Amino acid sequence: MGLEVKHLTSFKKINETEFVDFDVNQKLNTISHAYRRAPQFDAGYALIKKILGYPERNVAEFLFNSIKEVCQYLEISTKFIRSSEIPGNDSFKREYRIFDFCQRLGGDTYINAVGGQDLYHFDDFEKHGVTLKFIHPNLRPYKQFSNEFVPGLSILDVIMFNPLDAIKDMLEDYSIIEKGTPPANKKGRP
Repeated sequence: MGLEVKHLTSFKKINETEFVDFDVNQKLNTISHAYRRAPQFDAGYALIKKILGYPERNVAEFLFNSIKEVCQYLEISTKFIRSSEIPGNDSFKREYRIFDFCQRLGGDTYINAVGGQDLYHFDDFEKHGVTLKFIHPNLRPYKQFSNEFVPGLSILDVIMFNPLDAIKDMLEDYSIIEKGTPPANKKGRP
C-alpha cells in the first residue's frame, strides 16, 4: 500500500510536496485484507485508521503526524522538531545540515540508521566536533502468517503481530556501530 506524491521532483523540498488525495476506506480495506487474521489486528488497524484519517496531505506534515502517532502508540515520549523550524539551515546540504543542527541544538553526537554508512564518515563528523554513530536494529524473528520470517517489512507488520510489551523489548534490541568497529555488511549486520 503506497501513497502517490503529486508532481514528484528532486528540486522540491519534502515540505513543498503533497500526496495525491486518496480514498482512506480503500487503503483501510487493503490493510484489513492483508492483516485481518493477525493476532494484534484490532490495535494495529485502529492506529493505521488514525494515521490515514489525518486530513493533511502535505507530505512532511502527514509523515510527521504518522511518526508521532506510532511513537504515542509505542509509549515513546521523544520531543520532535521539524528541520524547517530551524531558520537558515536549508542553505546547507547533506552532513553540513547535521553539523548545523548539532551546533544550534547543543548536540555532540549524531546517530544515524546503519544504512547510512556509505553516506556519512566518522572523520568528517569528528572534524566538526560531532561523534557519529550508527544504530543497527537486531530484527528478532516473530510469528507471521507463513513459517518463514520476513524481516524488516514495516512497523505496521510488527504492530499487527506483536503485543506492545514484546515490541518494546524489540526496540531495546540493537547495537551501536562506532568509529573503530567494523562496518555492517550489505545485509545490515555488524
